[in-house]
Amino acid sequence: MKALIGTTNPSKIEGAREAFSKYFDKIELIGIPVDSNVAGQPIDKDIYIGAKNRVANLIMYAKENKLDIDYFLGIEAGLTNLLGFWQNINIAIIKDKNGYESSGTSAGFPIPEKYIEEIKEKELGSVFDNIFQKNNLSKEKGGISFLTKGEVSRIDMTKEAFTMALTQFINEDIWKDEDKKEKK
Repeated sequence: MKALIGTTNPSKIEGAREAFSKYFDKIELIGIPVDSNVAGQPIDKDIYIGAKNRVANLIMYAKENKLDIDYFLGIEAGLTNLLGFWQNINIAIIKDKNGYESSGTSAGFPIPEKYIEEIKEKELGSVFDNIFQKNNLSKEKGGISFLTKGEVSRIDMTKEAFTMALTQFINEDIWKDEDKKEKK
């Protein structure tokens, strides 16, 4: 089984690999740098839109390069206050070669109000790097690893979001919405 993921971030690729490896014996997962077409720090619905755009851009990439791909994966992390408080979540989108699409989210963690404006300007990863005196935490275990004292990493959050999206693929037709298939 061959899949493309719309990122070259090692922790996002590893999280996706871990999710898919639980359900598929052989997976070839290739990271391709594609644009999300949303701001660097997505907020609210732009998190979902960014992940969806990554999938669409991967599909175009595969067509242009005549690649036979089974799954297209997009993931976007961002801020949301849709529940009345700021938190960071990941949204994963998986689309198969037949056009069926599913999405999933990771657990969210709270963001103190005092950091919101700075995060909107600089992105969460940059703020984490500053707080924890590190460089490129987003490419490694992420700031969440520091916040949870090593209990949860960015890899874990990515894996969780993709595992949730996979529920509609790994349970045959009992957990699928038929209207999510592309019309041919």
